[in-house]
Amino acid sequence: MPPATPARSRQSTRDRIRDIVELHDDPVERAFDIVVIGAILLSVLVVMLDSVPAVTARYGRVLYVAEWFFTILFTVEYGLRLWIARHPLRYARSFFGVMDLLSILPTYLSVLFPAGRFLVAFRILRVLRVFRILKLAHYVREASVLTTALRTGRYKITVFVCTVLTVVVIVGAMMFLIEGPEAGFTSIPQSIYWAIVTLTTVGYGDIAPLTPLGKALASTLMILGYGIIAVPTGIVTLELDRASRAQADRDRSEAPARVCGTCGSAAHDADALYCKRCGAPL
Repeated sequence: MPPATPARSRQSTRDRIRDIVELHDDPVERAFDIVVIGAILLSVLVVMLDSVPAVTARYGRVLYVAEWFFTILFTVEYGLRLWIARHPLRYARSFFGVMDLLSILPTYLSVLFPAGRFLVAFRILRVLRVFRILKLAHYVREASVLTTALRTGRYKITVFVCTVLTVVVIVGAMMFLIEGPEAGFTSIPQSIYWAIVTLTTVGYGDIAPLTPLGKALASTLMILGYGIIAVPTGIVTLELDRASRAQADRDRSEAPARVCGTCGSAAHDADALYCKRCGAPL
């Protein structure tokens, strides 16, 4: 491990723990990320195995102990994040704060509902522990790029969703008039459900048009579906590219200047190996 820099050596214990939890630069910080990511994945695996009757019958006690181990571990992490947060209440109300709480709350609540008549609620609480997988976004740097892309493209995506909803409502109403209850289109909501299934090219086949006009309308909607599916993909891809470029520009601007020891030039890219002015190795 490289020696601590003077700036970090002057940090308080709280600031250093904040760096370990929130940053991903030095080996200690990366090791913390790896441990927590591994714990999240293993805890989700425990939840999934716990839903298999044969596994639960044989290893129920082991799964029970493992679940409490992960719950205590994530409780400590949640308390740690509250302690290091500059605004604890803001963190607790944030998306990740709520997800962190959901990852530990079901196990504690299950203690309050052990009786038979609360079995259904208990099983639902157990399933909620799968939300731990959402905690992974804490430790994936690219998650911020994806969030930025979705935030930037939210108006385009909103317009797209409104357009799709308008199309399925209109086509659903038309199909209800054309086919009627005899073909399974018993109501406009039922017809809208068929339009959504058809437009997304899922095609369950539980409802299908019988008349030539209905089949023609369905064919048009199917062809339209192929074009519509590509629209949000293009929007998100474009915004992802822009967000990635912006992130790369920020990283380059924040990177320390690489000064050539031969000519003193500092105008180098972050990944440059040789000086662009004199050609000397950097």
